[in-house]
Amino acid sequence: MKSIFKSTYKQALKRRYLSNSGKLWVLAGITILFAASCKKTDYLNINAADRPSLAAHISFVNARPVNTGIQFWVYTTQVTKTALAINTKSDYIDTQFGDVQINFTEGTNTSYKASRQFGNSATFTSTGGPNGPIANYYHTVFAVKNTKATADSLILFYDDLSAPAAGKAKVRFVNLAPGAPNVDFGIAGQTALFTNTAYGRAGGSVLSGTGLSAWSLGPFVTVDAGTVNFSITQSSDQSAVNITGDKLKGVTLTAGKIYTIYINGTPGSSAIGATILTHN
Repeated sequence: MKSIFKSTYKQALKRRYLSNSGKLWVLAGITILFAASCKKTDYLNINAADRPSLAAHISFVNARPVNTGIQFWVYTTQVTKTALAINTKSDYIDTQFGDVQINFTEGTNTSYKASRQFGNSATFTSTGGPNGPIANYYHTVFAVKNTKATADSLILFYDDLSAPAAGKAKVRFVNLAPGAPNVDFGIAGQTALFTNTAYGRAGGSVLSGTGLSAWSLGPFVTVDAGTVNFSITQSSDQSAVNITGDKLKGVTLTAGKIYTIYINGTPGSSAIGATILTHN
């Protein structure tokens, strides 16, 4: 498997932006490396007592097609206070950054359903985990099933929360419906925003080569604010993908808001649902 990141985690902490240095594997998870939010020298020049605490900010999402709430843990510390029901998220929670093990449990059980070590490798491979959460940056961690919905896993994205232009909103799309084909996603009647998005991938993701950038593994696009009908079609023949409850029709996008939209599996059914998350 090709390396996604050429820079080490320590190098990433020293930079303001990730250098433009592979292949997504849902069982391994997804990460994007950014740089620290302030220069190292700036932080060290502040008296220790006056330095702001450093933490990664993570929103946790239960995207599994299972009707059981889950709790998230960082190492052995439970970080969510209430169980997250299917297709719901937590607020951003301050957590440990760097080399971090993220786990989740089901219901009141304390045995981990899935664990993933983020930050234990300088490169992204199927055997060595990807780089971990970065201090002062925002992330979304999804609990998911693998393609055939036979095992649990975790995926981590970095969230670009920079404000869109006036009158605009930002949208990211992720295919998290086990067994779903590659799909195109966009606004009905317009050119697709994202094409050929495979399960476990974000639309428009660039995983290797010269196009790799700080935001390329989970990119947002800017769209006009307003009420829209989203369209999802199979990439192979452009046939419509039916979404349970028509949840992607009549969606109001508020100016200045940032959204992740993902398609998801439905417990006990082959139907495909959709969930809209608001980041700000």
